[in-house]
Amino acid sequence: MKRPTAYLAGIGKYAPTRILKNADFAAMGIDTTDEWIVQRTGIRERHIADATETNTSMSERAARIAMERAGVQAGEIDVIVLGTASPDRLLPATAVELQAALGAKRAAAFDVMAACSSFLYGLIVAEGLMQSGAAETCLVVGTEKLSSIVDWKDRSTCVLFGDGAGAAILKRSRGGRGILSTFFRSDGTLAELLWRPGGGAALPFDEQVLQDRSFYIKMEGREVFRHAVRSMTEATDRALDGAKLTGADIDLLIPHQANMRIIEATAKHAAIPMEKVFVNVDRYGNTSSASVAIALEEAQASGRITDGMNVLLVAFGAGFTWASLVIRF
Repeated sequence: MKRPTAYLAGIGKYAPTRILKNADFAAMGIDTTDEWIVQRTGIRERHIADATETNTSMSERAARIAMERAGVQAGEIDVIVLGTASPDRLLPATAVELQAALGAKRAAAFDVMAACSSFLYGLIVAEGLMQSGAAETCLVVGTEKLSSIVDWKDRSTCVLFGDGAGAAILKRSRGGRGILSTFFRSDGTLAELLWRPGGGAALPFDEQVLQDRSFYIKMEGREVFRHAVRSMTEATDRALDGAKLTGADIDLLIPHQANMRIIEATAKHAAIPMEKVFVNVDRYGNTSSASVAIALEEAQASGRITDGMNVLLVAFGAGFTWASLVIRF
């Protein structure tokens, strides 16, 4: 097991105040029920951003909480890594807009687009920059305004997603706490199982794209489920092996919050009992890049994480991408 380079000095989150419950979909003309959604996903409600809220504004609120908890000023941040699948603009990166909002003038800022794995990818990239000596203090953010890219006429996808942001400040570890192991992978041959076909440079916006609604998220749910279980179980194994730990050594598992059945399958594979698994998918739905970050903040704020605990983070997302980390707090 390696000596930790970086630890999470402060974590913050922001969720929009508007809550969309499962029962509200019927009033929107969507043919679904609370029972159907809960049975298949475990989701009961999700937060939805209003017209004035952007990824930049949500990220700023989450980041400022993380910075305050870490005792870090904007001018101390060397790098900002922001993960999102719903950037405010295609150009420039949302990270540089966050940099401007925070006043982090000396930071390098860039986006990571690994969908639901983006926050973990961001932590891994930031840790690597710290290992190289290129940074001492990093801000890593996961943020999504998925309500702007879901098709509200497609019941198979619109019931799944929510909005929000989470952030973490990484500082150089001086002791035994911090990131013990990391793992990340991808498989681009499966991209078309979960993607936005239109709206980018390959298929720019035109009348046909608008008519086909191909700029919205499209998903083959059963296939995604199958690959998610396989990939998240692999990721848990690899992170545990890297840290030279077993499931019995993990005090808390924080998986990507997409589907309760995927969460349960991942925990069972790692031999981690559900009482050691943090779950908030029922209250947030799938917030993609923000998912693990929001869950991590809630787990710490509620006292589920205390000093000395080994915490396993794992995620799977469009791409396909998957990633995991073991962190000692």
